[in-house]
Amino acid sequence: MKIPKKDKEKLLEEVKKLKFMNPMSSESGVIRTYIEWVMSLPFGKHKKLNFDLKKAIQTLDDKHYGLEEIKDVILETIAVQKRVGISKKSILCFVGPPGVGKTSLGKSIATAMGRPFARIALGGLKDESEIRGHRRTYIGAMPGKIIQTMKKVKYSNPVILLDEIDKMSQDWRGDPASAMLEVLDPEQNKFFTDHYMEIEYDLSNVMFIATANSLDIPLPLADRMEIIHISGYTENEKLEIAQNYLAPDLMRDHGLEKSEISFSKNVLKHIIDYYTRESGVRELYRQILKICRKAVLKLSEKGTKAVDLDIKHIQQYLGIKKFKHNEKMQNNTIGVATGLAWTSVGGDILYIESVLTQGKGDIHITGKLGDVMQESAKAAFSYVKAHCKELGIDEDILKKNDIHVHVPEGAVSKNGPSAGITICTSIVSLLTNRPIKSNIAMTGEVTLVGNVLPIGGLKEKLIAADRSGITDILIPYENEKDLAKVPKEIKDKLNIKLVKKVDEVFKSAIENEVRH
Repeated sequence: MKIPKKDKEKLLEEVKKLKFMNPMSSESGVIRTYIEWVMSLPFGKHKKLNFDLKKAIQTLDDKHYGLEEIKDVILETIAVQKRVGISKKSILCFVGPPGVGKTSLGKSIATAMGRPFARIALGGLKDESEIRGHRRTYIGAMPGKIIQTMKKVKYSNPVILLDEIDKMSQDWRGDPASAMLEVLDPEQNKFFTDHYMEIEYDLSNVMFIATANSLDIPLPLADRMEIIHISGYTENEKLEIAQNYLAPDLMRDHGLEKSEISFSKNVLKHIIDYYTRESGVRELYRQILKICRKAVLKLSEKGTKAVDLDIKHIQQYLGIKKFKHNEKMQNNTIGVATGLAWTSVGGDILYIESVLTQGKGDIHITGKLGDVMQESAKAAFSYVKAHCKELGIDEDILKKNDIHVHVPEGAVSKNGPSAGITICTSIVSLLTNRPIKSNIAMTGEVTLVGNVLPIGGLKEKLIAADRSGITDILIPYENEKDLAKVPKEIKDKLNIKLVKKVDEVFKSAIENEVRH
């Protein structure tokens, strides 16, 4: 066995102990199980890797649409390994919303590289010994998930997918996230020691890939990984995925021929727009599955040769429309501004309304807003109060009235600072009696001195704006770098303006004419 000399001596001592022990004793069973575990591990047993880049590209493209950045990282890794063999490498961590293909991507990477594949589900893991194993002094002790997986794959260079690494938690049994530090550190995992095994096992040849829905990962653990963000799919990307991957696969699974049912682009777009609201494609998969199931039943019952599937017939298969996308306002309105929001299922637009009520110059905020968004509204109000003269606002109005800011759809929780300039614009429009242009949407955090700070989720927000028929967008100047990640087809449809100060927002979004 290809193991260090000191570990081999330790094992031989265990064998010697077993040799002189009564086979019927309980201790004999413990030692025998331990030796069998060690003997079953693949010490230095490597699977021959695939270094054919063309074949790797073909494998990845066959299973996944888009995701070019991730495909490039994989191809770079294969190219480096081809040149220098196994090298110290960073651990990849795919972070993105559910249903965008993070888990299946891990399997495709293993196939592309010709490595064995194993998945370890970390969701809900609380016990540190699940990673590092139990000491042999405990009854029923066994190695942790890492060593168990190595035994299962039978090679020392697999791809191991650590699924839902952000869902680990801790309690009195220990912190599994801390136990993962040694596993994921390329400098330390060469000498990984499981509590049960008590000998070093080399994990440096393993390619670890982690997946997470959010960056809610302990900092020391996140520091050991190369974070790759996977954003939600655009409507066009979903259309391509549905047409080239989901629909053909599901038709084949249900024994349907092309002559019996056809999913046109219009039908798929209708399903995406009105029956799904998500960043990934899981719900879209389920809706197409439902249509295939019903189509098989129709073909069996009536004995017809083909099923009519067009927009008129969709309701028969999927029921009434589940969603309607928010659409832009038809008229320019005083005190109603259009903002852009990021949600866990992609981007959306939201309206922020302001009205004057009799009072003493306070602000009231409603719409199930989180602490950060409430603070953002208060900061916007303070900016307006501090700049009344420049903005042409009568200070007496503020002294005698309260301002009520409301964000509709009160049952939906909203949070984050990116609605700052939208709230500020709504309040200024209300106090100056000047309408806000209905074709403009905005996003950005506002400070007390009127600076516009950058925000996140720009790609999803711009997709939502385009979907809602909005043509002009105001975004923070510092978000210019993020425009590179926005699809060209979206950028070409929108007139995007970069702003540094909130007064630039007012000039662009609020009409000059006062309405009485």
